[in-house]
Amino acid sequence: MADESFLTPMPRVVAHRGDSKNYPENTLEAFRSAVGMGIDVVETDVHLSKDGVLVIWHDPTLERNTDGRGTVESHTLGELKALDAGYTFTKDGGKTFPFRGHGIRMCTLEEALAECPHQRFNVDLKSTDTAIVDEFIRVVRKHGAQNRVVGASFHFRNLKLLRAKTPEILTSVTTQEVVGLLLRQKLHLLPESFPRKIIFQVPIRQAGINVITPRFVRDMKARGAVVMVWTINDEETMRHLFSIGVDSVMTDDPALVIKVAKDMGIR
Repeated sequence: MADESFLTPMPRVVAHRGDSKNYPENTLEAFRSAVGMGIDVVETDVHLSKDGVLVIWHDPTLERNTDGRGTVESHTLGELKALDAGYTFTKDGGKTFPFRGHGIRMCTLEEALAECPHQRFNVDLKSTDTAIVDEFIRVVRKHGAQNRVVGASFHFRNLKLLRAKTPEILTSVTTQEVVGLLLRQKLHLLPESFPRKIIFQVPIRQAGINVITPRFVRDMKARGAVVMVWTINDEETMRHLFSIGVDSVMTDDPALVIKVAKDMGIR
């Protein structure tokens, strides 16, 4: 049975790839900053390197954020560690690159869990290769992090395997499952309760459909679900979402969402 201590206290504020407003995303530097602010959850992503290591990175390729080229998964950990992960970070439209050449490196999931031993993490398994599931389980168990990690993935096969192999680790629901639940909700066909904990991680709108509405939030939370919304960077929308009962807001600006949650008395 899944360990639901991840949800106690209920996470309100979630840092999307760490403090990605002020530091290169998905790096230890971004994680340290978010943790220092007191963020509830750090959202991050992992790929399986060529030599089978869980490397934290969002894109399948390297060009957007590093001085490297090609895919993450076609490189060994050693090759990835040689890249400058702060190479393209800029806050002024490319006039300056404050972290270029300062030794910012890609990191592994093991490094992140060890660096932040009390921090809750939401980890998106990006690889289509299902070997990522076994390595994720191994790393999480090695660090005794089953109670502070949620597994996520856009690949339903990954989540099915993760749930079957490690029922003690909470998972979010993938897009395929969200669509089915949304349809049942609109047709008034939802069960009175869900057989397991449902964690939604969804945008306000998806594929032209309004996902987050007051009714959706009310109906799902009445059945014990948790509703987390991404990726929100303006204060007005954050306030609206919290006011209609959304549990968590994920953002690139963790300082702002912490301020909003405190102002509203929900944290």
